[in-house]
Amino acid sequence: MYSDGDLDAAVAAGALSPEAAERFRAHVARQRVTPAADEEQFRLLTGFNDIFVSIAASMVLVAIAEFAWHGSPIEAAAGVALASWGMAEFFTRRRRMALPSILLLFGFTAGIAGLALAVIIGGPIFELGGSGLVLARESWRPVAAAAVTTLAVYAHWRRFMVPITVAAGVGALLVTVDLILFLFVPVVPPHRVLVLLGDGLVVFALAMWWDASDPERRTRRADVGFWLHLMAAPMLVHPAFALLGLLGHGDVDPSRAAAAIGIYVVLGLVALAIDRRALLVSALAYVLAAMSTLVKAAGSPSLSFALTALVIGSALLLLSAFWHSVRRVLIAYLPPALRTKLPAV
Repeated sequence: MYSDGDLDAAVAAGALSPEAAERFRAHVARQRVTPAADEEQFRLLTGFNDIFVSIAASMVLVAIAEFAWHGSPIEAAAGVALASWGMAEFFTRRRRMALPSILLLFGFTAGIAGLALAVIIGGPIFELGGSGLVLARESWRPVAAAAVTTLAVYAHWRRFMVPITVAAGVGALLVTVDLILFLFVPVVPPHRVLVLLGDGLVVFALAMWWDASDPERRTRRADVGFWLHLMAAPMLVHPAFALLGLLGHGDVDPSRAAAAIGIYVVLGLVALAIDRRALLVSALAYVLAAMSTLVKAAGSPSLSFALTALVIGSALLLLSAFWHSVRRVLIAYLPPALRTKLPAV
């Protein structure tokens, strides 16, 4: 039995052409298709060895950081970044192991970010001024550090092609752009929530672009879209709920409660249309927090979380059980031009 990892390894070794590998995947998909087939697949584990290697790699990175920290933070950050890249050369590029690849990407990104902060900024980013926290170094230095991290993540993508790397790179790029806006455009800082909402819309649009390039979800591009959707959801939901005043500790009126429910319903319809449950799961923590606040305001503080979890959990279970049936009805109402760009029912 051949796994996707085996096929990727065969392509990397030159034993199969990318076209032949895709034709093989398409043939197997046609043989296995069922009415309840789940199109939203992504690779996190290729076997228990992924967990084994991830634990061992984590221990090595922690040990390197601990030893190097006695020299300087710069040495610790550089050591973690170099070790993560070196291990990725074997476990990602050659073995195509999913979970270790994600872990090593995080290790490399964290190492590069720490190295850039230590070298470019050279000290604390903020200090206490007369009006609160202010930048402790020249304004361009945090921007430069974020830009270096973005370029490093891009280099990692070009070398290893780990699907989650695109989401990490987009995140680093958005941090760079947001820092430029916050530091050099005076009218922007008071509107941080709107900036985050704009970032979420950008990430969602990018995720849809990746999905549209592979509507049958047979290639790595579908995995890239999955991670982007997982990243976009909280960036959209958090500012929406913040604008409604549902993330604080004040009183919640019925109109805002209805708006919160409406937001999640709309998000559910979008998730159904594009066949991405990741949108609902990624936003779940915010919905639970907001709904729990609503239940407390209704007079049941001791059972607020239990009641919220029961209602939302039951609704999600029902939606999962009838996902394809409900999606078939929804897709029928969409314009034909849009349906052709979405995964088939």
